[in-house]
Amino acid sequence: MSAEVSIGGGNSGRLTPHPWRAAVLGEVHARPFTAIETPRRILHFAFDTAGEAARADRAALAAFCEQRGLDPLRDGAKHHRLKLGGAVLRWEQHSEFTTYTWELPSDSEAPFHPAATALAAPMTALPQPGPVIVALDLHLLPDAEMQGATGQLFDRASLAVAENAEGDALFATDFQADAAGFVRILVLDRGLGLERAGALVQRIVELETYRTLALLGLPEAQRLSPSIGRIEKRLVEVTEEMRRSEKLVDNHRLLDELTALAAELEAGATASLFRFGASRAYNEIVQLRLQTIGERKVEGFPTWSSFLARRMAPAMRTCITTEERQSTLSQKLARAANLLRTRVDVELEQQNRDLLRSMNDRTRLQLRLQTTVEGLSVAAISYYVVGLFGYLVKGAHDEGMPVNISLATALFVPIAVLAIWFVVRRIRRKHIASEE
Repeated sequence: MSAEVSIGGGNSGRLTPHPWRAAVLGEVHARPFTAIETPRRILHFAFDTAGEAARADRAALAAFCEQRGLDPLRDGAKHHRLKLGGAVLRWEQHSEFTTYTWELPSDSEAPFHPAATALAAPMTALPQPGPVIVALDLHLLPDAEMQGATGQLFDRASLAVAENAEGDALFATDFQADAAGFVRILVLDRGLGLERAGALVQRIVELETYRTLALLGLPEAQRLSPSIGRIEKRLVEVTEEMRRSEKLVDNHRLLDELTALAAELEAGATASLFRFGASRAYNEIVQLRLQTIGERKVEGFPTWSSFLARRMAPAMRTCITTEERQSTLSQKLARAANLLRTRVDVELEQQNRDLLRSMNDRTRLQLRLQTTVEGLSVAAISYYVVGLFGYLVKGAHDEGMPVNISLATALFVPIAVLAIWFVVRRIRRKHIASEE
């Protein structure tokens, strides 16, 4: 269905749908259950196709279908089903992985015979989309008194066996990879029917797929744990140094180190954010699948739920704890950096205050020096002016004017000093006014 298809018609007119309506409606039917006959062999692969690998995988499958004249892969399709002789291939693409599920006929009554490696040849006809995450070999067989054989097929120490809620199927596995790298699961049909057998098989396949994907967060948590521990230890040491440090240069050094620790922590948290979030989501899907199957205990064996609770829950708790440590440590680093930054700011303000006080003292001294210089300047200039005036009076006396040279010069001295002082003062005020 296309998102552009209108709704209604005729006299009722047409209604324009939401652009995402078709995608939302199609999502409900994206991975339908398919009927499966008993006996049947299921080989299931999940590949890491994050990023550009998903696009390349889609193009490879489209070319595979075109070369063999098979049903073409529709643009934007998230799943595709192909019939290849007696086998059926179901392809599904998810956000970070792609699955190839082969449904193969099984004529053998012996579980897992022939070996999975002999049946996996069709998978080599397609280019490998990415690293293998899941390789699963599931054998669906009639009950036929085979329950007692589970102990010989699997590792007894890790064997988990359960019945579904109605008791018409028994499923067993040890969650371990065999010599060929496949995790083997045996499902015994006690009257399931085609549709219910298909639904149960798909849920078990999804359970194993999401179980493996959920545990991908554990190596990431283990990788980050030493770094987080080192940052926690260094934070304790830095905060202890903060208590003893008094010099501004030491506080600057500690602040730089806290910033570097915070940057390292945030880099690790950002890199692991998706992985830890995905692990939580996949773990929830695993629990939902177990609830949907509705296990019933088989005497002498742990159920899948109890086995996974004992083996898988600690790994999930490690991922959650690592994420919580990252968050808590980030807050502590931020608080420590804020405290240290406040101390640095206070010390800088104190230095600025001392600097301003020093500048004020220097300015006051300069004013005093300026006043002294002005007084000396007035005296010097007045001396020269009075001297010039003396020459003028002497010249006039020599020309016969009745002037007392000494008296005239003495009377002119205060006039010259006041005049020069007034001129200098006016010039200074003019300069100050222009600067302001």
